[in-house]
Amino acid sequence: MPVTDLTPLRPGEQAMEKTVRFRTVGDIICTCPVESPAADAAAVVLETVSASVSERGTTRMDDKTSDASMEKRKKEGYF
Repeated sequence: MPVTDLTPLRPGEQAMEKTVRFRTVGDIICTCPVESPAADAAAVVLETVSASVSERGTTRMDDKTSDASMEKRKKEGYF
């Protein structure tokens, strides 16, 4: 996940630099990057066509933080 003011490192975690791309599914607190060398749209299409896991399934950071994250967002009026 990206390290930002909203998504800081947790105790014991270390930051590392990787080449990634994002598929926007919401704001920064619920979107994870996908490790990827793709440098243009054609390369992204080739990656997604050959993927064995859905793009959305690998980028949902809120699902990685809590099983109830989506329900919490609904209650807060996000949807």
